[in-house]
Amino acid sequence: MVEEFFDGTRLLGIVAPIKSYQFCWLLNQYLQIDFRINHEIEIQLDKKKRKYFFSIYEYNEPNGSRTHYLYNNQFDGEYLLPEFKHLDFLWLLKGDTTTNEELQQLQQSIKPIAGVQLVMELKKKKIRNKGHLVF
Repeated sequence: MVEEFFDGTRLLGIVAPIKSYQFCWLLNQYLQIDFRINHEIEIQLDKKKRKYFFSIYEYNEPNGSRTHYLYNNQFDGEYLLPEFKHLDFLWLLKGDTTTNEELQQLQQSIKPIAGVQLVMELKKKKIRNKGHLVF
């Protein structure tokens, strides 16, 4: 199921130490997109006898079948992907195939946004906790 979920996807890691709603607002303004929080696909992890909730913002491209998901990688001191603790957000592109050029262009569009310190592609084989991203 996990491999099927990630089939044809691309993933970016972003360091931007700001609130998720502020980051989404900036992305929407600068990139002319419409990320919206989707509570139905929020990720819940149970660790240390507590529940941790990781919000996911969603944007469907109007001219295609590509969907963008922006995961918050941190909640109350826990991480959705503990192997990438330095990342604040994870941007998953799913649906239509995303070319290297399109991904590079997206990265270049995100970098100048206020608060963004780093944007990098994450290779799926380096992610140990892929199952945490499946909703």
